[in-house]
Amino acid sequence: MTVLIDPPNWPGPRGLMWSHLVSDSSLAELHDFAARLGVPERAFDRDHYDVPETVHARAVELGAEAVSSRELLLRLVASGLRRRKRRQLP
Repeated sequence: MTVLIDPPNWPGPRGLMWSHLVSDSSLAELHDFAARLGVPERAFDRDHYDVPETVHARAVELGAEAVSSRELLLRLVASGLRRRKRRQLP
């Protein structure tokens, strides 16, 4: 069971760069880790948490594995936890 975090490469609110926090085994593990990290529930989006660059180092200190964005996505898909956005019909 592993929680993964990618580099803060995604521009977001408040002029910060953002990372994705995922689990490769269970959403319960992910929610527990996010709570320990102090990430609010509203940061959860289908299968991951969006977290600001300001918590990246702390996430790694707490045991998250720092991986590339590509590796994070590959492992999320392999876990079966990936939840894609629904396509809206025109």
